Amino acid sequence: MPLVEIDVLEGRSEAELDAISDAVHEAMVAELDVPHRHRFQLITERSLRRLRFDPNYLDIDRDEGFLLIRITLAAGRTTEAKQGFYSRLAGLLAERIGMRTENLAVVLIENGREDWSFGLGRASYVELPRDAWR
Repeated sequence: MPLVEIDVLEGRSEAELDAISDAVHEAMVAELDVPHRHRFQLITERSLRRLRFDPNYLDIDRDEGFLLIRITLAAGRTTEAKQGFYSRLAGLLAERIGMRTENLAVVLIENGREDWSFGLGRASYVELPRDAWR
């Protein structure tokens, strides 16, 4: 169950926020083998003063359409799966909301299965059988 944190600059419509949320989840399911029910997202709108970024980092031209996504997930995906995820997500966002791919930044933060508890004071992925996760 990844935890997704999406930071956007203020001014996007509810429809755009929904499309961003759906695109992130769809790309995770398709490329990172995330079960469909594993959808936990925080979407935070920030003023330009609260979401600061280098508009030309790595010689990529970014603008006020910048979107920062952090995903905390259990370790184990291959480099190829991660690359496929980045590509698919960029494509979905370009297609669905006309977002420039230059404006997408994604950070994957990996941890261990023992680092997740979903209630009852248990290490859920340690104590529950794998088939119960889906």
